[in-house]
Amino acid sequence: MKWALPSRLGGSLALRLVLASLLFGLMVAGGTVAVGLWNLSRQMDERAGMEMQGRRELLTHIMATIPSVAAVGASKDRFNHLFFGHADLHLALVEQGSTRVLAAFSDTATESVTMLSHAKAPPDTLHAWVALGGTRFSGWHGRVKVADGHEVEFYLSIDRSMDIALLAGFIKATLLTLPLLLAMVAVGAGLIARTGLAPVRKFKRLAASIGTKSLDQRVSPADLPSELADMATEFNGMLDRIDEGYRQLEEFSGDLAHEMRTPVATLLGRTQVALSRIRSAAELREVMEGNVEELERLSKLIGDMLFIAHADHDGSPIQAEAVDLVLEAQRVVDYLSLVADDKGVQIRVQGQAPPIPADRLLVQRAITNLVSNAIRHAFANSTVSIEIHSTGAETTLAVTNEGEGIAPALLDRVFDRFFRADPGRSREAGGSGLGLAIVRSIAAAHRGRASVRSEPGRTTFTLTFPSEARDGIGPQGPQTTAM
Repeated sequence: MKWALPSRLGGSLALRLVLASLLFGLMVAGGTVAVGLWNLSRQMDERAGMEMQGRRELLTHIMATIPSVAAVGASKDRFNHLFFGHADLHLALVEQGSTRVLAAFSDTATESVTMLSHAKAPPDTLHAWVALGGTRFSGWHGRVKVADGHEVEFYLSIDRSMDIALLAGFIKATLLTLPLLLAMVAVGAGLIARTGLAPVRKFKRLAASIGTKSLDQRVSPADLPSELADMATEFNGMLDRIDEGYRQLEEFSGDLAHEMRTPVATLLGRTQVALSRIRSAAELREVMEGNVEELERLSKLIGDMLFIAHADHDGSPIQAEAVDLVLEAQRVVDYLSLVADDKGVQIRVQGQAPPIPADRLLVQRAITNLVSNAIRHAFANSTVSIEIHSTGAETTLAVTNEGEGIAPALLDRVFDRFFRADPGRSREAGGSGLGLAIVRSIAAAHRGRASVRSEPGRTTFTLTFPSEARDGIGPQGPQTTAM
C-alpha cells in the first residue's frame, strides 16, 4: 500500500516533511508509551512477586514455630511480623485436603481462598485475581509445614490498587505531554526541511546506480556538511559490508557447487554403469551400498555448510550454560578412544579451569573436530595432548599432535571452508574440509577465537573463550547435536 499526501501539498516539501514527521512522531511516541507502560507494569509485577516471595519465606519461618495444625487458629499473634508495614497484605490458612479455614486475617483473605480455588491456580505461582468489589490483587497459593511436619495450605494476596493508580497517573501525564512533544517534532521538522537538501541527491544517484556488478562505488564525504559526511561514511561502511557479504555468498555458492560436484558425479557414474547392462542382485546391491556412502557424505557436507552459514550469519545469542572444558574434553576423548587406539595414538587431558558460559553441545563439537583432526594427522604411536588453562579474562583449550607440520604459507587458510593441506588423505578419511571452519564459527559465536601454530613435527590448535558472559551470549543461538 502506498501512502500519499493530498495533491495540493505537492509543491511544499517542507510541509510534507512536517506532516510526515508528525505522523512518525505520533507512532514513535505511541510505541514508546506502550513500551514504557509495559515495562513499568512488568517491574511492578516483579516487585510484587519479590515482596510475596519475601512474605512467603517469613510465613514459612512463622509456621515452623507453631507446634501443630490444631494450634494454628490460636496462634494468630505470631503473624504480627508478617503484616508489619503491609496493610495491603492478606493471608488465609486452610487445612490441607479440605476447605476448612484455620485462620483468615481479613475478609479479603477469605475471599481469596474461593477465587484462587475456582481459578485452579497451580501451587507456588503468582496469579492475578479480582475481588467482588473490583479491587485487583496478586495471590500466591502454596503449602507450608508446621513444627510437627504436617502441611497447611496458605493463600497470600497483596492489594495492587496503588500500582494501578500509579499506572493511571503515568498514562494521564503522557496524554498531557504528548501534544507538546508533537509540537516540538513539527518545529524541528520544519527547521530541518529548510536546510539544504542538495547533498542528499548524491546518495540517491549512488543508490540508483548500484547493482551486483557495481558494489565498489562509494560516496565521497568531501565538501559535505559534517552530519552528511558522517552519513556518507556510514553509507560507505554499509556498502563495504554488502560487498563483503555478496563476495562471501559467491564464494559459498562456488565452494558448495565444487564440493557437491564430486559425489554427484560419482553417484551418476556408478548408476549409469550399473544401468549399462543387466546386473545381478549382488552387483546392484554393491552399487547401491556405494551410492549410500556417497549420499551420506553429501548429506554431511550439506549439514555442515548449513551449520556454518547459520553460525556465521545468525545474530541471535547462543544458549549459554556453565561448561567445564576439562569434563567436555574427557568426554570427547572417551568418544574417540577407539579411533585413537586403531592408530596407536594416546590422548592426554591436562590442566584445569573454572566453568565458562557457553553452549555445551557447540563446545563439544568444536573439541571433537579438533581432536579427530589431531588424531587423523598424528604419527602412529604418538601422543595427542589437550591442555586447558585460564588467565582470568580468557580460558584456552589447546590440542597438540605430533605429526607433519603445516607450511607457514598455509596457516592463514587452515580455517577456510574446504581447505585441505593434504586433499587426498582427507577425502580417503572421509573429511569434507569443513571441520576447522566449523570450529572457527563456534569460537566466533562465543565471542572467542580459534588459532593455530605449527612447526615440523608438532601442530597446536587453540580455542580461546571469554571466561565471563559477553553480549551475544544468551538464551538463543545456533543449535547442533553432540559429537
